[in-house]
Amino acid sequence: MDVQVVPDQDLEAYYYYPEPIDRAYVRLNYISSLNGKVSVNGRSAAFGTTGDKLVFRRLRRLADVVVVGAGTVRADGYRGARSSESLQAARRLRGQAAVPPIAVVTASADLDPDSPLFKDAWVPPIILTVRSAPPSNVKRLRESGAEVMIVGEDRADVRQMLGALASRNLCRILCEGGPTLFGQLFAAGAVDEVCLTLSPQVGGAGQISPDSSNLLPMRIEAVLARDETLLIRYVRKA
Repeated sequence: MDVQVVPDQDLEAYYYYPEPIDRAYVRLNYISSLNGKVSVNGRSAAFGTTGDKLVFRRLRRLADVVVVGAGTVRADGYRGARSSESLQAARRLRGQAAVPPIAVVTASADLDPDSPLFKDAWVPPIILTVRSAPPSNVKRLRESGAEVMIVGEDRADVRQMLGALASRNLCRILCEGGPTLFGQLFAAGAVDEVCLTLSPQVGGAGQISPDSSNLLPMRIEAVLARDETLLIRYVRKA
């Protein structure tokens, strides 16, 4: 497959979700160094490039919901997703909400209601937690305006989580990490697509997901290049 250099305005065409969407479709997006590491001092930002940031924004524009683990929210200081007026109009034309909510997976429901995720957000976050989470934590998040959804007993159940999102018509799912959540999605065989950015750097620490003997065959859909960065889109084999 040829590697293509694509203008900014054409990027979305490479990342449209398949239509029609009638179930949860899970897309993972992450960046790694050339030696397969995912963070420096606990954060992935050190690997960021112009190409990666462009794709990051485009993927969010197309998603119904952005799903992320609580550890990544804390480490990266997540705030709510945003969208300009023109992008909001384009989303509405596609039948989507004007701004995609951030959905956080957490077994403890231990999130700070004064953090940017809540205070610097255009739409309230969705909290995907479990029945055993401390009631006081759940109550505090609900009082902050978050929508809380129970998706398991002691740990988040992938099928319940995806079903809960799909029941709200949030089927175009973009998952941005972290490793534990990626591992759960891989183990459940729930990943439809992987968008991998290879940063032109060597070094770092951490891994994409925990070790597993389960293999999920993928095929290359597109390979793009920008500023020494490779942007690879893999789709699950039928």
